[in-house]
Order: sequence, then C-alpha cells, then structure tokens
Amino acid sequence: MVMVRSWIEPVVAGAQIASSFYDTGLLMTVKNHYNQTIMSSNSSSDKELQKAISNFYIIYNSVMALTPLLSAYALGKISDRTSRKVTICVPMTGYLISRMFLLFVILWDWPIEVMFGSAALNGITGWFTTYWAGVMAWASLESSASRRSLRLIVIELVYGLAGFTGSLVSGHIFVNLNINNYQGAVLVSCSLGCYVFCVLYSSLILKIPNTELRCVEGDDKVRCVQEALEEPNKIQYTERSRLLNDKPSHSVLSSQPDQTNTKFILITMFTCVILYNSASNGAEDVINIFVLKKPLGWGPVEVGYGNAAAYINYITSFLGVYMFSKCFGDLGLIIIGITSFSSGILIMAFVRWTYLYYVARAVMMFSLIPTPTIRSLISKHIQGSSYGKVFIVLQLAIGIISVSSSAGMNKLYQATLDWYSGFCFIVFSTLGFLSIIPVM
Repeated sequence: MVMVRSWIEPVVAGAQIASSFYDTGLLMTVKNHYNQTIMSSNSSSDKELQKAISNFYIIYNSVMALTPLLSAYALGKISDRTSRKVTICVPMTGYLISRMFLLFVILWDWPIEVMFGSAALNGITGWFTTYWAGVMAWASLESSASRRSLRLIVIELVYGLAGFTGSLVSGHIFVNLNINNYQGAVLVSCSLGCYVFCVLYSSLILKIPNTELRCVEGDDKVRCVQEALEEPNKIQYTERSRLLNDKPSHSVLSSQPDQTNTKFILITMFTCVILYNSASNGAEDVINIFVLKKPLGWGPVEVGYGNAAAYINYITSFLGVYMFSKCFGDLGLIIIGITSFSSGILIMAFVRWTYLYYVARAVMMFSLIPTPTIRSLISKHIQGSSYGKVFIVLQLAIGIISVSSSAGMNKLYQATLDWYSGFCFIVFSTLGFLSIIPVM
C-alpha cells in the first residue's frame, strides 16, 4: 500500500484532465471575446480575429513562461534539500488559484486582460516548469537506471491518456452544459474540481518514494545504493548499504562516467531537447489558432477532437518506446521521435481539409519520444540528490527558448496569413530536423 501511495500518476492524470478542460475553455472564451469586439467595430475580418487571438496568446504564454524564472530554481533547491513534494504541491496550488480567474471572466464579464494576471500568478508559483521537473525527478527516484526510460514514458502515457479523455469531452461540455447561458462556466468548474483533487492528493496521500527499495529491481546495486545514501532524507545504515562499503573503493570510482564525457553528453542533450521543444511547442501554439480559421474553421467540439488526436501521440509514443527499445538504444529512440515530428509537421503545412490534419497527426505518432528519453539519459549522468535542480534548469531553458521562438513564430504566422499560412510549419519542420545534429 505504501508503494502504491508513492505513485505520481494520479496527480499527473488529474492535472492533465484539468488542463485539457481549461485550455479548451480559455481558447473558446478568447475567441468569443475578440469575435464580439471585432464585430462591434464593424470589422468581421477573419484575419483580424486570427491576429487578435494570436497576440493574446503571445502575451499570455510569455508571461506564464518567464515568471517561473523568479521562483522555479529556488523551489527546486528547497525540494532537493527538504521534501520532493514541494515541486508538486506548490505549482498545483498555483494552478488552482490562478485558473479561477477564467471562471470570473465568464461569470462576471471581467476584462480578458485579467488572464495575464492569472498567467503571472501561475508562473510565480512555478507553473509547468517546476511541476513537470518535480514529476520527472519523482519518477527517476522511483525507478532503477535500467528501467528509467520506460518509467518516464509511462508517465507521459498517463499524461496523454488523461489529456485525450479531457479533450474528447471538453468541447461537448462547453457547448451543452452551461449555467444561465454562461458558456464555459461548467467546463472551467470541472477543471477547478480536478485541481482541488490534485492539491489534496499530493499534500495528504502521496508518499515520497523510498530510494532504497527500488534497488531491488536495479541491475547496478552499487550505484543504486550510493544514490540512495546521497538523498536528503538518508536511510539509516542497513544490510544493503554494507554492500557499498564492502566493495573496494576503486570499483565504485570506476563506475562513474568520465567527467569531461559527462559534460559533453549533458551539453549536447540540453541543446537537442531545447531546439526540439522550441519547434514542437511553437508548432502546437500555432496549430491551436490555425484550426480556427478557414478553410478548417473549427468550433469547440472539433477543437476538442483535434486536441484528443494530439494526445493519442502519447499512447503511440509509449508503444514506440516499448517496441523500439528492444532494438535501439536511447539515441536511436530520440532520432526516431524527432524524424516523426518533423515529417508530420511538414504535412501540417499543406492541411486544407480536416482529414489531412489527422493524417499529419498520425505521422507524428512518435513525436513525444525524444524529451522523456533525453531526461532519462541525463538522469543517468547526474546524482539523485541533484535531480530537482537539474531538471528545473532544463525546464527553464526549454521554457525561455520556447516562448521566444513561439512569439516569433506567431508573428511570422500573422505576417504570412495572406501569403501562405502554413509557411511557419515548414520552419518548425526544419528546426526539428536540425535538432538531430547534436545527437548525431
């Protein structure tokens, strides 16, 4: 029972269902707001609506991605020194409080600019940067080195299944369940209910993983026990810890990677994952706006289905890791994932019909393999007591570069609307293929 209580999956699932509800609610609320504003100014141009929504998300995403710079690293250090729960509970509480603002916008007709304050509050409490780094550190501590890649992709699978479920029903809730014609109020309330569950579960039920017990599954017991002894809450001297002391000192030292080689691996992996996430995150931001315009012209239900299709990639990526890991190492898995994304997003540049959108998503079926695999590879070259700091630095780097590239690509998308709206997807595809270079 204690081992089950150390599973992070319930928090990941609950938070992602909540996020799926919120994302659909926010997008449709923003669209409705600017649609009314543009119509009242006698300018019903679809291009103007696209620009207005795009500009909103540039500011919103920038605020939310940059404000964690003020708190994320500090939360990571506190987590490493005190409790692993810090990087889970604090961001979850921030999500709950900040996302109440959308409900106020819907019910009380607050200005849509209030959501920028919501983004700032979400960022100050760590946002996804701290939360996901905490989840990855938690899962890494809970798993042995030999099974870590599979363990992290299982977390991604749970994340994807929850996102798929939430996205699939979110559009229907938005359209069919309303309180006194307040469209989206029920959807946002459901999202907040899921966040309440996550806060209560992570603070009251979730137990910090026992790093010594996981050594039973590992094939490198010396290194595993050594990592356990380095944790902040050190386990008292036991029979297993004597295994470490009974070995000659040189056997332990010889198992450590060469420092220069380790630094080189970390630099190349950081470069690869930052470049890749800049392309993939920027692509998703543009896709969310792209599907609202003609010729697709999606509504809430179609948006929910489209998001659900994106989350299916978590399932196919998990299956890809499970199958391909028998034939390829971590680097092979990374290259397969990057190639899948880059090819699929290239097809997205030519989408003019809904079925072609799903074809592009199908080609991107392994696009979620690279990031968790890279995190797994990084975790094998650092000590367990540093997971929190390193993963947060990595997530901060991804966030800063991604938000910068996303803002630039959104502006590029606006500039090419009249010429060729899919041009930015060609750029994303190029960036994806370039991210293979550090790996090679």
